[in-house]
Amino acid sequence: MTLLQQVHWELEMDYIGHPYYVSGNAILHALGQQLPQDVHETLHASHGFFVPGQFGTFPETHSQDGIRPYLGSGLPDVETYDDLFLLRQSSHSWLLDSRPRDALNTHDIRVQSGHPALTHETIMGRPQAADKKQQTTKWYVHAYLHADGSDCIPIEDRHLDGLQFGGKRNYGYGAVSLKDTQVVDIESLDFSRLEAADEYVLSLTTPFVLETEYPCAADQDIPWWWAVDRCDLRERQEKLLEQREVFSLQTVDHGQTVRYDGDCPIKTAKNGLCRIGSHAKYGFGEIRVTPREAHDTLS
Repeated sequence: MTLLQQVHWELEMDYIGHPYYVSGNAILHALGQQLPQDVHETLHASHGFFVPGQFGTFPETHSQDGIRPYLGSGLPDVETYDDLFLLRQSSHSWLLDSRPRDALNTHDIRVQSGHPALTHETIMGRPQAADKKQQTTKWYVHAYLHADGSDCIPIEDRHLDGLQFGGKRNYGYGAVSLKDTQVVDIESLDFSRLEAADEYVLSLTTPFVLETEYPCAADQDIPWWWAVDRCDLRERQEKLLEQREVFSLQTVDHGQTVRYDGDCPIKTAKNGLCRIGSHAKYGFGEIRVTPREAHDTLS
């Protein structure tokens, strides 16, 4: 039994930091101030994805259907493997077509003391004839935790509430409050959509680390079951902060899709949830497995 604890935080103050996500390393660092050391050492954290709290509709791949107000402001029930990825896509394709999607799926920027910060809410003006002259969209951070020992999960709510992420935390930036949390057993998920397929593709939800300056961590090649050459992939440099020291990571950038050349797609899907490769404990190497036919249709 492998338990994933989904955690949904509401941003209470602007965030100064990585523009794409709150790193798993930052989440673990914040939890380190709240948890006993023996519990904290067993934890693994995903990257935290920014999610707008807006009207949305469940995609066809989700076990639920229909339109929900403020779909991104909470955690929908999880029954299938695909359900886990609803709030873990930067495009927020679940946003309702009738809403200003191109504006709502982009985080607003506000300069704070010379530093660009992601705002904790997006305020948009409305037509003169509207009842309200402005519309406010709150932003949330979605992440999940798992542990080497299953008895450490779930982490109690009191340890997850009132954390701070990003820079200038001493001035109150990056403060979050716990909005929602739920525990999912990977083994109990429905993988029938994958079981019915013959060919698959892998979507890199977070960067995969190739080379690292971190002590005692080994460099890695592209996995053999990725049907692609390294020269065909887009790479990006990341930073890992530990005890005030910065370590550079050369990664395969997230958001790319490669063809799957292995023969254990379900096992790969489960491993991809817990992430693979160097620094998986800190959120790197998260992978989603999708039937190739479904991906080609969406493309």
